[in-house]
Amino acid sequence: MDMMANIAAEGPLLQGWVYWMMIINTASILFVIQRVEARWVLAAWVANLFLMGFLYDTYGYTRILGLSHIVLWTPLLVYLWRRRSEIDGSSWGGRYLWVLFITNFVSLVFDYVDLVRYFMGDQAA
Repeated sequence: MDMMANIAAEGPLLQGWVYWMMIINTASILFVIQRVEARWVLAAWVANLFLMGFLYDTYGYTRILGLSHIVLWTPLLVYLWRRRSEIDGSSWGGRYLWVLFITNFVSLVFDYVDLVRYFMGDQAA
């Protein structure tokens, strides 16, 4: 099975969350010309696709897959947080960045918990 087949075998809530993250991170393409932050989001997203693919090929569908988000999204969110005064929530680009920030932050909470659980021996998906 490939990673998307594993995700498709999950419940609708997890599937919806994964697809939402794919949509919101990929949407950075819409803002790369006008927002430098969106360029960093897109770079992190493309790197995430490669790193997560590598982790999946190496470890399979396990909790360690969250390591990809931790390595790439933690510095991205620190960067976005530091630029928060320059992100105007009244523009489409600014609203997008705030929705992305919240989405990726929530994902990171789960990813950090999953990574701890993985290293404590819970290697399930």
